Amino acid sequence: MDKQRKDVRLSRTEDFSASPESPVQGDLTRAVIMRRTSYPKGHHIQPHWHSRSQFVYAIAGTMRVRTARHAWIVPPSRALWMPARTAHEIQMYGEVAMHSLYANDSAGAGMPAGCAVLEVTPLARELIVRAAALPGDYDVRGDDGLLMQLLMAEIRGLPRSAFDLPLPESADLTQLCERILADLSTRRPSVHDAGEMNTSTRTLYRRFLRETGITFARWKQQARLLESIRRLAEGVPVTEVAIDLGYQSPSAFSTMFRRALGVSPRAFTAESVPTR
Repeated sequence: MDKQRKDVRLSRTEDFSASPESPVQGDLTRAVIMRRTSYPKGHHIQPHWHSRSQFVYAIAGTMRVRTARHAWIVPPSRALWMPARTAHEIQMYGEVAMHSLYANDSAGAGMPAGCAVLEVTPLARELIVRAAALPGDYDVRGDDGLLMQLLMAEIRGLPRSAFDLPLPESADLTQLCERILADLSTRRPSVHDAGEMNTSTRTLYRRFLRETGITFARWKQQARLLESIRRLAEGVPVTEVAIDLGYQSPSAFSTMFRRALGVSPRAFTAESVPTR
């Protein structure tokens, strides 16, 4: 449990307010820049931000990306779009082979105004791999430039995925979320959570909805869903994930998973671990 607690612990909002800029490496005369990096299991990138919008994708390994008010789980079948100047941190689960795309305002036109997890199509994946292999000074007027334009066109059309977890602003609700995330196998009644905060369940529900935009019950379900995605992407068996997250049976877990994502846990695992 201590290891799990370390994995899911939330960062404080003030950690992001003082985040330094991390300059984009590459020829800034180009509208789109690609960068390939590899990280070991458990690596943590401290809060920072970029002057360009970033498309974060890993062809192997799963990431948890965190801002002051949201957290996202990003397996290899998904990517995260982050607008410029968004302070964020990244936690690696397993060995991560990251392919980051940095776009200036012109190239990023038509993309979401806020952070969004996007479903990576087979075509998008192949274009990303090919674009990442281009030299930094690729010819923007030749075939390489056309490749980048095609990649951005494909990214603009990628469907969104609900892989985010909104986080409260107030300290006491953040602490409550930390306790829940530290032990997702325990199903405590809401009256117990409200009692620890010396408030009523009605007040707890009202405050949580106001600060996160979703109900308390929906938030707990989403937290378990995202944790299950992280574990499945790491190759943990479905039965083990179901038991660890407090579901009465693997079938109950599979029903929840299919209802949320439209595919079974095993099918999701198969599409989330592509060959390199």
